[in-house]
Amino acid sequence: RVHGNRGEKRVPMSRMRQRIAERLKGAQNTAAMLTTFNECDMGAMMALRSEVNEDFQKRHGCKLGFVSAFMKASAMALQRMPEVNAYIDGKEIVYKDYVDISVAVATPNGLMVPVIRDCHKKTVAELERDLADLAKRARNNQIALEEMVGGTFTISNGGVYGSMMGTPILNPPQSAILGMHAIVDRPVVRNKEIVVRPVMYLALTYDHRIVDGREGVLCLKQIKEYIEKPMNMLLDL
Repeated sequence: RVHGNRGEKRVPMSRMRQRIAERLKGAQNTAAMLTTFNECDMGAMMALRSEVNEDFQKRHGCKLGFVSAFMKASAMALQRMPEVNAYIDGKEIVYKDYVDISVAVATPNGLMVPVIRDCHKKTVAELERDLADLAKRARNNQIALEEMVGGTFTISNGGVYGSMMGTPILNPPQSAILGMHAIVDRPVVRNKEIVVRPVMYLALTYDHRIVDGREGVLCLKQIKEYIEKPMNMLLDL
């Protein structure tokens, strides 16, 4: 037997929530989604951030985070793997020689994915300033509709909520999305010894209709290597 009051209520879905639902389900119905995983040692990136963060904040007016570094690494990897930055239009493949990255942002009204343009031309500092501006305007519901159109790649950071691993869903018509996750101290083998390192699991979901397994795996591996050796990324090595 059930005791006590047991209520329920029906609330109309907002237009934004309806649109999010339509796009996500549309991606599942259309794309041949496949996710590849890798683990990323965040030690070097964390050390670099600790070393420069105070000076970075004084000069640029914002803290140095990890998303901007992953945006820079992704932009460089996408230029090496143009298939991952392309999309299908009917019976044609559209390749783009620029990288516009959509960044998943939680707002009071739901998930939004505003676009930061020309990431391939920007420094980490410029990307960080753009992210700070987006986050501020998202909290105040000041993101314009045109700012959420036209991205070529998406980054979603579930790590801010403690997610260990996930399989992100494509943001159509894009062909790939990178999932960042929580940084956790894990035992790993280095030089035949077990040591504890700060590790982030990475996930890259891609559309297998346009991106072959080789390109998908190598793209994620390139992103990982840039983050693990940030000086190589900053010096374009």
